[in-house]
Parts: sequence; C-alpha cells; structure tokens
Amino acid sequence: MVQIGDKVFYPMHGAGIIKAIEEREILGKTEEYCVINIPICKMDIMIPMNKIHTSGIRSLVDRKTMKEILLVFHHEDPYNSIPWKERYSLNMEKMKTGDVHDSVEIVRDLLFQSKEKSLNSSERHMLNQARRNLISELILITDLTENQAANLLKLSS
Repeated sequence: MVQIGDKVFYPMHGAGIIKAIEEREILGKTEEYCVINIPICKMDIMIPMNKIHTSGIRSLVDRKTMKEILLVFHHEDPYNSIPWKERYSLNMEKMKTGDVHDSVEIVRDLLFQSKEKSLNSSERHMLNQARRNLISELILITDLTENQAANLLKLSS
C-alpha cells in the first residue's frame, strides 16, 4: 500500500513523491486516486488506487544500488549495433518496465550509438526521456542537483 510522502518511480514519467490520496468524481464515478508529484516535470499525475499495482509504480532504488548501477553505466560495453527499428522496439519495451537497470542501458547504449552515428528523432526523444527519468530518480535518492545528476549520466570519451 502506498502512503503520502512515499518516493516512487512511475514508468514513462519518472520519480516522484506521493502528494495525496483523495476521492474524485470523474464521469459520475467516485474513486480514490493517488496523486504523485513529479518534480522534474513540474506536474502531478493521478492514478486510480485500484490500478496502482498494475501501473508499474515501484519504490525508488537505494543509494547503494544506484551507485552500483552507475558503475555498470560507466564501465560496461554497450550492446552490438542492431538496426534502429529493432533497437527502438527493444528500448521501448525497456522504458515501459520502469526498471532502473533498463533505463541505464537505454541511456548508455543510445549515447554510445549517437557517437557512432546521429540518432533519428524518435531515438533522440527516447534518450531524453530515459535520461530525464534517471535524473529524476537520482535527485530524489541523493542530494544532487539536476545538473550534477545529469553530469553523472555522461559517457567519458
């Protein structure tokens, strides 16, 4: 069960804090909703409480786990190049999981790919979204600013 003040990750939007649990009437039906504030996007998202468990919401990873993930980001080789349509499809599936390991792989692999050849607009958008999601989680589990978190997600040349 989620509670007000919990820090959570919502796939495709990023990390946020549960701001409220409230009843709302929408289309004549009253339901209880979880209101999540996503600070990096400056927006609130409302999710019906009966869909919380199927929405992909998860708790944030802890600092130790994030540190290990960032080590992999900086020291593991990206996958071999595959055609962009296949790569995009695989990455979209990873984005939907909301798993932090998947997000790190997307950012690392697309950054590497962009050094080889310029990304098309769909992949640039995906890279930006995955990076934003990771930055949002980094900010909420550390004392980093948005710029400091973004700097951690740069590949060394």
